[in-house]
Amino acid sequence: MKRLMLLCVAMLAVVLLAGCGGGEEKTAGEGKVLEIGSISPLTGPYAADGNDIKNGALTAIEVVKSEGGIPGFSDITLSSQDSACDPRQAVAAANKLINEEVSGVIGAYCSSATIPASETLAEENIVMLTPASTSEKVTERGLKYMFRTCGRDDDQSKAAATFIRDFLKAGNVYIVDDKTTYSQGLADNLEKLCPEYGIEVLAHDHVNQGDKDFSAVLTKVKAANPDVFYVSLQNSATGALMLTQAKRMGIDAEILAQDAVYHPQLMEIAKDAANGVYLTFGYTDKESESYKRFLDAYKPKYGDPGAYSAYAYDSAMAYLKAVKQAGSADADKVRQALLDMTFEGASKRIDYKSNGDSGSNYVIQVVRDGEFVNFWDPQTGEKF
Repeated sequence: MKRLMLLCVAMLAVVLLAGCGGGEEKTAGEGKVLEIGSISPLTGPYAADGNDIKNGALTAIEVVKSEGGIPGFSDITLSSQDSACDPRQAVAAANKLINEEVSGVIGAYCSSATIPASETLAEENIVMLTPASTSEKVTERGLKYMFRTCGRDDDQSKAAATFIRDFLKAGNVYIVDDKTTYSQGLADNLEKLCPEYGIEVLAHDHVNQGDKDFSAVLTKVKAANPDVFYVSLQNSATGALMLTQAKRMGIDAEILAQDAVYHPQLMEIAKDAANGVYLTFGYTDKESESYKRFLDAYKPKYGDPGAYSAYAYDSAMAYLKAVKQAGSADADKVRQALLDMTFEGASKRIDYKSNGDSGSNYVIQVVRDGEFVNFWDPQTGEKF
């Protein structure tokens, strides 16, 4: 009887030990599943961009799996969580992914969601790569496992100021933002640069997230009669409403927007009101082999790419390449592999620096005949 009891205790101990080690077994070892997560707004006003991010990450996984996967892992899965661009919901999404024992996260979209979510993930040593959050604060907090594939607000603001001064030859600007971390941060940066660039800021006004009637602020813009109307809003749907109402009101100014309005739905909603609008966005060579490879995998399943589809694809691809190079999903090994690698991505050349940034390459695009077209390079001062 004693021997039987000892055997039962020993067997129970084995079961308990196996259960305690489950998290590590799911992400390391021969034949295990590599589980990664994504955080982005899958519902609400930013859902178009959020689903683009999810789909970009899924496309990278599909491409890697079609090429034989990653040695040591039998499968790669993605758990997509909805942030709704809300800080509290983003933290809840991060905690859910932690409970699911993911080893890396792609996201988020809004900087106001990425910042708190990344702090939660950092506590568990989980690598995070954002394809869309441009606030400088994302990579200036010293988080060891935080990486950014897109550019930064301060660099985007310089591109905008250079365009206003050197190409448009404009003397003044009227700035409007929607008070989000991203939009206001970008607008604030431009306002600070304007005196240095010889540009007068006639006013810096604000609207609220979710507003649909912009007549009050647009009345002030029209009365000011600016050379340039700078629109810094969090998404393309809101931007489309602003453009439509500005055209209807007869505002006669060059309109310059930013990367958050870069989405096919801008033209779908605004139609003719979008034509001739300029915006800052990272340069992507759509004739490159890496972009064509991405497009061939993405478009049949998800349609035309959105603003951050390629950046999300590159973020996920970088993570998967790093796991393969490291031979492990261990955070420190993956981090080092990310810092060591360079490759031609779909969106840009990927080369992460020690602070997690990958550099900025902003150019000016213009909406022409319902499409975004590369227009002017701030680095060279030349048209494309």
